[in-house]
Amino acid sequence: MFEQQKENLQLHVKQLATAAVQRSEPSAWFEVLYAEAQGDAALIPWAKLAPHPYLQDWLTNHQPFTSKQKALVIGCGLGDDAQALADLGFEVTAFDISPSAIAWCRQRFPNSTVNYLVADLLTIPSQWYLAFDFVFECRNIQALPLNVRSSVISSVASLVAPGGTLLLITRVQDTEAEPSGPPWPLSDSELKQLESLGLQPVEKLPFLESEQINIKQVRIEYQRHKTKAQDFQAL
Repeated sequence: MFEQQKENLQLHVKQLATAAVQRSEPSAWFEVLYAEAQGDAALIPWAKLAPHPYLQDWLTNHQPFTSKQKALVIGCGLGDDAQALADLGFEVTAFDISPSAIAWCRQRFPNSTVNYLVADLLTIPSQWYLAFDFVFECRNIQALPLNVRSSVISSVASLVAPGGTLLLITRVQDTEAEPSGPPWPLSDSELKQLESLGLQPVEKLPFLESEQINIKQVRIEYQRHKTKAQDFQAL
């Protein structure tokens, strides 16, 4: 019974995303899904009500952190990753394109120090440019179609300050062939785009999730050189 419900939810998500892409509104379906859920986290397939384990693992193995470092969580969902960063002393901004998701975060964490905002990764505020010491991107790029992928990757890269870190968790594929989706796993050339924008990979960890043993996933830590912000600006 549980497996059937899970399959039905995954199918519904795919139908919402496909319809949004056909309307040339590739990220509009997130709000539909969060609004439909009406506070039931079981209807949000990626909501674990806990920090992502591979974010938590990275944080555990990279402490201590400098007090008041600025962190940004992209597509923050229900806020657990943002809260984990705030608990470690980061000054956290977390955004999602879904107003319902952001309202849900504020309801779950009413006394949070996190600055929860509605924002679009494709039209990020200018004041966020090269502004964050730590940026967490978990599976948002892969949720958007290939015709906007390059712009999305550029937006992500533009957020990382000189000397800053991008922690990326995503599905990947071994081929450059157009993947079927959603989600659309990232190709090697798309990962290389981050390097062309001044971000150097320092650690890459492949992992499998028990319920999706055939899906290749990675956690990659990127860093921007302290004096190389001009690498991004020159492009």
